Amino acid sequence: MERETIKKDKTVIGITGGVGSGKSRILEILKNDYGADIILADDTAKELMEPGKPGLAKVVEDLGDSFIRGDGSVDRAALAELIFRDHKARKTVNDIIHPMAWATIEEKIQRSSSLLVIMETAIVEEKMHDICQEIWYVYTSRENRIQRLMENRGYTRQKCEAIMDSQWSDSQFRSVCQRQIDNNGSIEETRNQIREIIKEL
Repeated sequence: MERETIKKDKTVIGITGGVGSGKSRILEILKNDYGADIILADDTAKELMEPGKPGLAKVVEDLGDSFIRGDGSVDRAALAELIFRDHKARKTVNDIIHPMAWATIEEKIQRSSSLLVIMETAIVEEKMHDICQEIWYVYTSRENRIQRLMENRGYTRQKCEAIMDSQWSDSQFRSVCQRQIDNNGSIEETRNQIREIIKEL
């Protein structure tokens, strides 16, 4: 497929949506059809918690090494348990990793040679509005999301609903996003929506 064209100035778009909404489909279209550079906020934060990285070093300095394995790698289950049961530990990790993650994301955007950079995140924070020209909300109905999660990840309906109930509502997402992509239909329907939006950028 011939790659779609975009304007010649670098454009940074934020992509968000609830679990099971199909954000990965949107990212795939933007990468394959428009040559977009994709930055995943969660992965950026995780990278900072790898051995030898400054984020992990600072967290260990403040919280100790109870979640570090013998080989120096992070026992993520142990870290998750620590964060879950200890509010202060959770705040400490967030206070360390958050600023580092945003700084790393901004560096990745600056280094990108692509004219279109996409930042994907499950949570819309104020900083996103400073970095992104627009934020797009990927909308999929609750029932379709549940079916996708049950089929693709093997979740129970109860688990799906518990996760969704802990996340933002559709109205909350829409209140902070400039555009919405309806991802309930076929990939071609989604691709057509994206094509029309890109024309307007």
